[in-house]
Amino acid sequence: MASATTLRWLGHSSLLLTTASGTTILMDPIPKGYGYEGEALTGVDAVTTTHEHPDHVNVSLAAGGPLVLHGLSGGNVVSIDQSIKDVRVHSVATAHDDVEGTKRGKNAAFVFEADGMRIAHLGDLGHVLSPAQVSAIKPVDVLLIPVGGFYTIDPSQATQVVEQLAPRVVIPIHYKTERLRPDWPGGPVDDFLEGKKVQRAGGSIYTFTEESLPQERTVVLLNPE
Repeated sequence: MASATTLRWLGHSSLLLTTASGTTILMDPIPKGYGYEGEALTGVDAVTTTHEHPDHVNVSLAAGGPLVLHGLSGGNVVSIDQSIKDVRVHSVATAHDDVEGTKRGKNAAFVFEADGMRIAHLGDLGHVLSPAQVSAIKPVDVLLIPVGGFYTIDPSQATQVVEQLAPRVVIPIHYKTERLRPDWPGGPVDDFLEGKKVQRAGGSIYTFTEESLPQERTVVLLNPE
């Protein structure tokens, strides 16, 4: 597919976004020790971290000293709205739990505008969205959403958030896989998939354009690296 956007799932909440022109953004890089043992990445333009928990902030995974946009500073969500080459990035304040962050802290959702589309990465969202948060994130073409529960929203809550944001493509993240270390307490993706249209990508990469996105909302299931 010529001049396409790609999302590559590195495991957990970590994805690599590459635009049609080659701009590359690494999201929530995961360290070794969780079951996803990727090598250092070169040519990354920027790294985003939704919060400061250790399984989301392995910024050294991106070699060469790229720009790092930390979603939190001093426990509070940083207001980010800037361009990285052809990608506009902005943050939306959310929480890692359903008690306004008093249990697990705050969480920054990131919205990436690239190639005529909007891609939202919700990090470790711990609650259904408020009307103001929905307005700040929408519209969404591709939604990257945690579904494993325990630390984040569970499959039922994730389904509610999908309805709130009405994306065309949903990519579930942050759930139990065979690769993830066995003591991780979250659940698998199965309950989230129930009753939804599912496309199994057969690999870790989803390649798409604005024109190729499905008209009917589709869950794209990637295999982590």
